[in-house]
Amino acid sequence: MNRIKSYFHYGGACELPPITERAALKVENLTYKYPGGNFNVLENVSFRVEPGERVALVGPNGAGKSTLLKLVLGMEKLQQGSMNVFGHGAAKCLHRVSIVPQRSSVDWNFPVSVREVVLMGRYVHLGWFRKPGPDDHKAVEEALKAMEIKDLAGKQVGELSGGQQQRVMIARMLAHDADLMLLDEPLNHVDISTQELIFHTLERLTVKKRKAVIVSTHDLGVLKVHFTRALFLDHQIIADGKPADVLTPEIIAKAYGFEFHKDYKPWIS
Repeated sequence: MNRIKSYFHYGGACELPPITERAALKVENLTYKYPGGNFNVLENVSFRVEPGERVALVGPNGAGKSTLLKLVLGMEKLQQGSMNVFGHGAAKCLHRVSIVPQRSSVDWNFPVSVREVVLMGRYVHLGWFRKPGPDDHKAVEEALKAMEIKDLAGKQVGELSGGQQQRVMIARMLAHDADLMLLDEPLNHVDISTQELIFHTLERLTVKKRKAVIVSTHDLGVLKVHFTRALFLDHQIIADGKPADVLTPEIIAKAYGFEFHKDYKPWIS
């Protein structure tokens, strides 16, 4: 259960007042090295994400993408630089932040139902000692409906397919109703219909509700269609801007560490 708690519960509701007209996430001069490590996983990283943005966080394995998301959640301790969520220290108002972790980081064999997992999205507002009320159960039902998994609500999560499990994670995020949503490689090993449902859900949240979304992904083909911005990371910021502007052969080669040849013809239209 502890492994599930680490991703689905970040403490009780924060009483700090919201600060309006502030970036959803502001990172300045962030440098991080794992304890005992020999190199900086993140080095002098600075950027900001505004409400309503859908940001693709792109880079090779080991580039520091997951580490960055963990720092936002307070799962790793900030070492150098600053990080603020809606004007407050990132770890102080985690009721405003939710995450969909990588599927490989979750113990799917734990005996818990789909409904119970989605309800965990409400724990950050309740704490562990208050029982869910009508509003909490309503949020769960709406999240299950949005991800088209109401018929799976009573099933054990370990019995589901990879795509169904990912829908459960998105539903948990919806039930949380956070203002800054982090998704760590949510497109891996899911079918096209699940991918499209995820993208349509994220678009609705950012356009209609002005949520801020950061999605770690390796799928460069979806950037121009489904994201308002692409941030290329390889320990440092390689490029940051509109997908059409930064999705170039030169930037891709630099981000993924291979040599660019002038006669290379881009395959992304």
